[in-house]
Amino acid sequence: MVATTLRIYLALLILAFASTTCHADCFDAAAKVHHVSPTVLRAIAKVESGNDPRAVNRNRNGTVDLGMMQINSIHLRELKKYGVKRKDLMNECKNIYTGAWLLRRKMDAHGNNWKAVGAYHSETPKFRRQYAKLVEKQVDRMEAVRIMASN
Repeated sequence: MVATTLRIYLALLILAFASTTCHADCFDAAAKVHHVSPTVLRAIAKVESGNDPRAVNRNRNGTVDLGMMQINSIHLRELKKYGVKRKDLMNECKNIYTGAWLLRRKMDAHGNNWKAVGAYHSETPKFRRQYAKLVEKQVDRMEAVRIMASN
């Protein structure tokens, strides 16, 4: 009985993270190119959009967050220099690569730490700390699923 309950629980956890693994190649490749953690990158996608590649959210300040990684439209001017247009951010892989690029920039500014992860969302200290904690909790959940799945 306990083994069956554990298997059901494990199956439900794996299903909860199934959409994360559907894009594994993009996450892994983008993480490798930009020298960031693929696990953190996946956790950011989960926190930002629930892994929804079609997510679009309008902000009170008039900007728009686009795609799975919720790339803010404030970055469009700079992204244009690299040939990335607004419509490109609705492409799953391009959005993930752009998210990895943005995370790398934050890591270059703040170091390879949770402050950089929080800065992906906001440079305001209070919001940066809150966001980093959300991502850290998501990383912990993902690691727990990985460990349970390997047993």
